[in-house]
Amino acid sequence: MRWGATERREALLRAAVEQIEARGLAAVRISDVASALGVSSALVLYHFSTKEKLVAEAFGYAAQDDLAQLRELVGRRTTALRRLRAAVRWYAPTGQAKGWRLWIEGWAAALREPALREVTRDLDRQWKAALTEVIAEGAAAGEFRCADPAAAALRLTALLDGLAVQTTAYEGAVSRAQTLAWADDALVRELGVTHGTLTTTGD
Repeated sequence: MRWGATERREALLRAAVEQIEARGLAAVRISDVASALGVSSALVLYHFSTKEKLVAEAFGYAAQDDLAQLRELVGRRTTALRRLRAAVRWYAPTGQAKGWRLWIEGWAAALREPALREVTRDLDRQWKAALTEVIAEGAAAGEFRCADPAAAALRLTALLDGLAVQTTAYEGAVSRAQTLAWADDALVRELGVTHGTLTTTGD
């Protein structure tokens, strides 16, 4: 099969994500990605120059579908509260967002790899910005109260990220039902609404 440069680059990124998920970020090698596609390591390095750059771009590539889904959820024509709850429940480690093992490894590696740190920081900003916008819309419309939407978005994502570490690293530590209940509790606290008001929004 003959690929153009764009298709080849995308195939390399997909293969890198698959290899990171299968082997772990620390163990994956350029040669693993090359072998998965039946190409040379030199070709991979031609496109990305270093393993660090390949990994950083692979994380950004892996996040695009999730970010698109997030934008679809928060852009729906319904109340801000309904959109926010749907986004939070989808982002939660019991939802469909992200391969949490991949992201936890990425966070750890980002402590030492500047290129990956920049990518993960930018992705984190995009998640928080989307939630901040919905919270600000709901507060302005009088649906709920929130004096600092950006801080609320940070606290909500910090809770869900922490729960993701618990559920991924320690199987059975937190149940799906408990995770969703705690996510709802956090929304109640942040928005000054009742559980009744929150749950009538639907999933």
